[in-house]
Amino acid sequence: MAMSLGLQNLASRINQPLTPADSQSKLWTQYRWSLSPQRRREASILLAAKDHDSPLRRQRLLAGQGWGTNPLAAVALKLQAKSAEQLGEREQARHRWTTLLNRFPALPSSADAYYSLGREQPSLRLELLQRHPAHPATLASAVELSKSDEYQNKGALHLALWGLRWPGTRQALKKACLATSSDTPSLSDRQVLAKGLAELGDTDAALQCLNKQQPNPAASLAIGRHLLGGNANSKKQGESLLLNLAQQHPDLDESLEAASLLSDQHKPKIELLSALPKELVNQSASVSAAMVRLNQQGLDKGSLVKAQEVLKRWPNKPSSWQLQWDLSRNALLSQNWKAAETILTSIATDQLPSPMAARQHFWWGFAVAKQGRDVEARKIWSDLIDSQPPGYYPWRAKTRLGLNGLHALSRKSFSEPSSSQSSTWQPLNSGDNLVDQLWRLGLAEEALDLWRSYQAERRADEQSSLMAKLIEGRLRIALGDYWTGLDKLWRVSLRMINADCSTRQILHRSQHPFRFLTEIKTSAQKNTISPELLLAITKQESRFSPGVTSIAGAQGLMQLMPATAAELAELSGINLTDEELLSPQTNINLGGRYLANLLEYWNDDPWLAIASYNAGPGAVSNWITKELTTDPELWVERIPYPETRYYTKKVLGNLFGYQNLNEDLCRYREKRARQGLAYPDTKKHNSTQGN
Repeated sequence: MAMSLGLQNLASRINQPLTPADSQSKLWTQYRWSLSPQRRREASILLAAKDHDSPLRRQRLLAGQGWGTNPLAAVALKLQAKSAEQLGEREQARHRWTTLLNRFPALPSSADAYYSLGREQPSLRLELLQRHPAHPATLASAVELSKSDEYQNKGALHLALWGLRWPGTRQALKKACLATSSDTPSLSDRQVLAKGLAELGDTDAALQCLNKQQPNPAASLAIGRHLLGGNANSKKQGESLLLNLAQQHPDLDESLEAASLLSDQHKPKIELLSALPKELVNQSASVSAAMVRLNQQGLDKGSLVKAQEVLKRWPNKPSSWQLQWDLSRNALLSQNWKAAETILTSIATDQLPSPMAARQHFWWGFAVAKQGRDVEARKIWSDLIDSQPPGYYPWRAKTRLGLNGLHALSRKSFSEPSSSQSSTWQPLNSGDNLVDQLWRLGLAEEALDLWRSYQAERRADEQSSLMAKLIEGRLRIALGDYWTGLDKLWRVSLRMINADCSTRQILHRSQHPFRFLTEIKTSAQKNTISPELLLAITKQESRFSPGVTSIAGAQGLMQLMPATAAELAELSGINLTDEELLSPQTNINLGGRYLANLLEYWNDDPWLAIASYNAGPGAVSNWITKELTTDPELWVERIPYPETRYYTKKVLGNLFGYQNLNEDLCRYREKRARQGLAYPDTKKHNSTQGN
C-alpha cells in the first residue's frame, strides 16, 4: 500500500501542469524525454517563450510542433512564422503563414497570417475584418486600409467600432471624414466617425465630420461629454447639447447618461437639473444626489433624511457612494459624530467596492469611538482589518487598536522587501481554457491578443465586464505595460462589488508589483530609507513607467522636477543630462535622496514627509496643527490641496500594502466561517439601532 501511494504521488508530480515557474532543467527534461507529445510541445513552447532574444533557437525548439488539431498547433505555427520573419527567411515564413491559414482560418491565431499574407493579397485583409474584428492584427490592417483611397472609409469605420484607442485611429477617422473619393462616408457613417472622434477628445473634428447634420443620440452624448471639459464657451455648448438630448429622447440610455453628466458632483446647476424631463429625473441616482447637494442646509435632520432616501434607493450607484463620502466627510470635519454615523451606515457594506467599504468602516468606527462607544468601535475596526486587503484604512484601524502599524521608514529597521509575489507564477483563471493555457505557457502577449478578441465581441453585465478588465490588467502588467495595467486594476477595484476573497486577493497583489527592484534596493540602502516606501511612491507617481512627464514638468519614475533633480545631482556629484534624468537608476537614486532629506527634515514623520513630496515642505509647514498628533486621519482630510490629500492617503496605503503583501485574506473568511460569524454589515447595525 505504501509503495502504491508513493507511485501515485510520483505520478502526480510528474503530470503536474508545466508553468513559467518550472526550471530550465525540468523543461528540457520534459521536452526531450516525456512520453506525452502534448507535454513535449508545451515544454518546447515554454522554453521558446523564455528565449526572447534568439529567434534561431526558438525556431529549433518549435520545429515539428505544429501537429494535430489542438489550438496549440496554430500557436506553434504562428511562433514559427514569426521566428522565420525575424531571421529574414521570407519563403519559410510565408509557408508557415499559409499552413496556419489553411488549417486554422477560424482561430484568432490565424489573424497574423491574414495580416502578413495580406501584404500581397489585399482581399485577405478584408476577410480579416470580418473573421477577427477586434484582434490587434485586424486593427493594424484597418489602419493600413484607411490610408488607401479605395478602402479608407471601411478601415476608419472598423477602427471607430472596434479599435478606437489603436494608434493611428484619430488620423484615419479625420481623413475619412474629409474624403472626396468614391469611398466617401454616408450620413450614418459620419455619425459613427463623429462619435469616435469625440471619444478621442477631438470635438472640433467630430462636429466638422457631421457636415452640419444633427448628431444622433450616441454622437451627442460623446460630443457633449468632451465639450464639458473645455473652456467656458465649450462647457456651455456641451450643456446645451446634453440637455437637448435628454429632453428629446428621455427614454434612451444615452439620455440617462447625459443627465448624469449634467449633475456635476462639485457644482450642479439648478437651472439644468430643473429643465430635465421628470421621468428621467426619477430614474437618475446622479440627479437625485445633485439635488441633495443643492438643497442641503447643513447637516440638519431634514437634510439627512433626504440624503438617506437617495442612498437607500440607489445603494450600488457610484453617485451614491460619492454623496455618502462627501456628506460624511463634512460631518466628520465639523465633528458632528452622530450625523457622520447616520450617513456612513446608510449603505450596506455588501453594496460597496472594497476601497469604499474600508473607508466606510474606518470612519464608522471613528464616529462611534468619538461618541464614547469604545467596545463597539474596536469591533468595527477589528472586522475591517479581517475583511479588507492591507491599505490605508486597515492600517489606521490597526493603529487605533494599538497593533503594529507601519514599519520604520528609515533604515533603523532595514529589511529587504520580499519579491516572492512578483516571481511566483499564479494561474490567470480567465474562464477561457485557451487563454489560460497560453498564460500558463508563458505566452502573455498571445493570451492578451486572444482575450481582447473575445471580449470585444461579447456583451456582458457590469460585474462580468469588471472581471474581464481584471484579466486584461494582469496580462498587460505581465507584458510590462504597467501604466495601462495598473490603471485598469485600480478602476476595477473602485467598481467591483462583493467579490470573493480570492478575487480581491489577486486584485490586491496585482496592484503591488515589484518593478525596478534592483534600482530601488540600491537607492534604499544608499539613502537609508525603506525600499517599500520607494515602491509605494514610484507606483503612485508614475505607475512604474520611466518615460512619464507630468503637465507641470516632473519627470521619470519618481516624477522629479528638473530643477530639484539638478540640485540633488550636483550635491551627489552627478553630471545630469535630460536623458540621464529619465533613466531608472538615476531617477530612483535622486528621488530616494530627496525623500531621505524630507524624512530627516520631518523626523521620520510619514504624514509630513509624504505630503511634502507632493506639495513641498513649505506648504506643508503651514498645515501643522495639534490634530496631526491626536487625529492624523482628520488632519489629512483638512489638507487644503485635494491632490495632496488624495496623494498622501494613496502612498501610505501603497506602503502598508507592500509591507503586508503576503497576508492571506481568505484565511480570515475561513476562520470566521468556522466560527459561524458574519462580516460587519451596516444593515445589521441599522436594524439594531432601530429596535
